[in-house]
Order: sequence, then C-alpha cells, then structure tokens
Amino acid sequence: MFEKFINHYKNLELRNIDEQHVDNYISYLVNSGKSNSYINQSINAIKFYYEAVLGMPNRFYLVDRPRKEERLPSVLSKEQVSKMIHSTNNLKHRCIISLLYSAGLRIGELRALKIENIDSDRMLIHVKAAKGNKDRYTVLSKSILMLLRTYYTEYRPQIYMFEGPGRKLYSETSIQKIVKRAALRAGIRKKVTAHTLRHSFATHLLEDGTDLRYIQSLLGYNSPKTTEI
Repeated sequence: MFEKFINHYKNLELRNIDEQHVDNYISYLVNSGKSNSYINQSINAIKFYYEAVLGMPNRFYLVDRPRKEERLPSVLSKEQVSKMIHSTNNLKHRCIISLLYSAGLRIGELRALKIENIDSDRMLIHVKAAKGNKDRYTVLSKSILMLLRTYYTEYRPQIYMFEGPGRKLYSETSIQKIVKRAALRAGIRKKVTAHTLRHSFATHLLEDGTDLRYIQSLLGYNSPKTTEI
C-alpha cells in the first residue's frame, strides 16, 4: 500500500509530502473505484511510515477516513431454498444444502462435521470448535435426520459426514459450487453462497417469531448486534 502511495508521488521527497498530498491521493483512490477497506488500509500504511518509521507523531490525523459500508446480508425466501433442495438430484449434495440451511452452519463447520456429532436422541447437532474455538448445539430436523440416514446407508462415510477423496475433508470450493449450481437450477439469479443459506436460516426463524437470543445461540454469535444485522 505504501509503495503504491510513494510511486504516485515519484518526484517528491517523502518528508515533503503533506496532508494535502494525502487528501489528493485518497481522492484518486475513490475515483479509481477502490473500496473503503482498501482506502483505510492505505491511510494506515501511510500513517505507519511517517509516525512509526520516521518518528513524526500524529501525521495526517485530519485526513477524512471513509466509513465502512454497512451491507445487509443476502437472504433467500423459504420457497427459493425449497427449490434449491428439490432441484438437487445428487443425494450427497442435497444433504449438504439441507444442512447448511436447516442448521445454520458455516461452511467450515459443515466440513468438520463428524458422524458422532449428530445426536439423533436429542435431535441436536454438536458443532465443535466453531468460530472462536467454541462448541455449540444447533437444531436437527426430523426430515434432515431421515435424509442423512439414507445418505449414510448409501455412502458409508467413515469419520466426517461429508468426505472427499481419501476420506479427507470435503473441499470448500466443491461445497460452494454445489450451492451455486443448485441456485441456478432453482432459477435464482442473484449470487448465492453457503453463507446465504445460513443468513436465510436465521432470518426465517426471526420471521417465525423465534427469540433473537435463541437465534444468537444457534448461530454461535457473541454479539446480539451481529445477530440483529
């Protein structure tokens, strides 16, 4: 980031660059279509050099930083999720899409899901070492349990519920491709990822009147604010 900045002012000595130059450079980045995150990283790189390397305190503190974009997560309707599931003929792929949605799993949590984590007696899924290295429980629906039993009988996974070649973890790329293809077959034109299914799970629970704190627990969020978004 800093290298790009100094290359922008090749004919100037570094110590002669002032706040107006930085402002002009930021305007250049904005007009070039750079994201707010990119611009903020650039400012941090510039400040670090002048303050930490050259020992010039409080340089460029008046430079206006762009605010972080606040984008709401993409969400599907229940009908769209149903179409995705029923348009998937491959049993393994149908189980993957169904679990991502019905249990609100992150893609990494689905990949790490072991057969022993399915608690059919309590109708729960034990999500181990989730984000933040915390365990949690999420829901297991009866229809998904029946689907998983059929899948287990046919595929006979050994350790992980969904295994790739050599009984290793199923690849993240493969799961995203499965979700993308299912969305296209269902006639959904917007971008759909595995995380879209997780967001849809939470939103549909909220629309059905489920308490926000319970949704927070199922998703494994620390912050109620994150759950609200």
